[in-house]
This record gives sequence, structure tokens and C-alpha cells, in this order.
Amino acid sequence: MKRRTELSQPRQRGRLDVSYDPEAFGRFAESIARYLGTARFLVFQTCVIVVWLALNILPPDDWQFDPWGRGLVLLTLALSLQASYAAPLILLAQNRQERRARVAAELDREVAERTQADTEFLAREIAGVRLALADVVTGEELRDQLETLTDAIDRLSARLDTLEPDAGGSAPAASAEPVSSVAEPR
Repeated sequence: MKRRTELSQPRQRGRLDVSYDPEAFGRFAESIARYLGTARFLVFQTCVIVVWLALNILPPDDWQFDPWGRGLVLLTLALSLQASYAAPLILLAQNRQERRARVAAELDREVAERTQADTEFLAREIAGVRLALADVVTGEELRDQLETLTDAIDRLSARLDTLEPDAGGSAPAASAEPVSSVAEPR
């Protein structure tokens, strides 16, 4: 026996190197499983079994290829073979479906997380806008201020009218009194 110098990898025995595309085989398994679950397949299989039974019960014994007396061994073998291939293919298709469902659930969770983060961001932005709008003058406050200013202007106009010179005379002396009736803005 020849000694190997490379011990980091296990020895490979002489075997057939059969390679296949797992994705293509998975699609094939899904198509078979999808077909096996249809009413068309059940009707087809029922028709085949009925014809098989008819061909092995009705004709004379010399013409029967799977006689009733032997227990329809070939039919049993055919159905067992079909079941032995169908079960793993159906399981493979279910596993692929579970993987797809897991990936979809993961994607849904990521989308939900992003949506929640976006919603929280928008809620903070709306709160900031509300706080900024709290300092803005409202229409009612503006009307009150304009009313106060209008009253102050009217009073000043009335005082100026009293201070205007007479048509033929001299102007009275201006009062040194400061105007204090103007309201201070809030």
C-alpha cells in the first residue's frame, strides 16, 4: 500500500463521480410531486389499475401476465416501486418549499424592521415639526396684536390732530409727555 504524504484530507475511495445540479433536480422533484397531487394523476392511475385487473382476471389463464392466483405480484411490485420513488421526491419538494418559506419569512421580517424604523423616524420628525410650530404665531394672536397696534395708532392720530396748528394761529406747545399707550408685543 502506498503511503500518502498529504494527511489533511481524507482518502477518496474509487467511486463513480456522479454529479448533478441540485437545483435542476429539485425543480424536477417539485414538478413530479405537483403532478402526483393532481386529480388527473389519480384518474390515470385508477384507469391503469382497472385495465391491469381486467387483463389479468377476465382472459383465460394462458393470456394473463399477472394472474390473480399469484396475488397480482407485478401490480404490487409496480405500485411499490412508484411509492418508493414518489415519497422521497415529495419530501424533497416539501423541503424546498420550507426553505422558500423560511427565506420569505426572513425577508418579511427585514421589511417589517425597516418599516418600523422608518415609522419611528417619521414620528420623531413629526414631533419636531410640532415643537417648531408651537413657537409660530397663530392667526388669532396676530389679529390681537394688529388690533392693539391699530388702537395705538388711532390714539396717536387723535393726539396729533389736537396738536396741529390752527388755521390762522400759532401751534400750541408740544407736550413733553411720552406716549406710553403703545402695547409691547408679546
